[in-house]
Amino acid sequence: MSRGHLSITAAALMLVGGAAWAQMTPVGTWRSIDDSTGEPKAQVVIADAGGVLNGRIEKTLKKDADPKAVCEKCTDDRKDKPMVGLEIIRGAKKADGKDVWEGGRILDPEKGSDYALRLTPIEGGKKLEVRGSIGPFGRTQTWVRVQ
Repeated sequence: MSRGHLSITAAALMLVGGAAWAQMTPVGTWRSIDDSTGEPKAQVVIADAGGVLNGRIEKTLKKDADPKAVCEKCTDDRKDKPMVGLEIIRGAKKADGKDVWEGGRILDPEKGSDYALRLTPIEGGKKLEVRGSIGPFGRTQTWVRVQ
């Protein structure tokens, strides 16, 4: 192999390796799945702001979703804010030495309920376990990364 081909091959491997590593984070665009129907519910974008993760509903995906819906049941600063653009994840931080983000909160806008949050990338970052809990009680959803 020529020196040029080796450089191109090395660069390509670094890009592929970097992309795989970058996927083991909740940062990105995710499709949430409705627990009862198994259908896509919303597309959520999670962003990193100085090591703190926040997430917003980018679009609703339910067939019967009202594009003008607001968070009627919210009780904080999100009350009556449009669902599209609504911040549902706040303040998650990476746990030391683990591929887990916690310490934040997640909002269920349909119920207006706010829960302690844990985010865990799985399957090489293709999926995200999203756990909301109150004390020892909670539930985990699996979200799918949008490519």
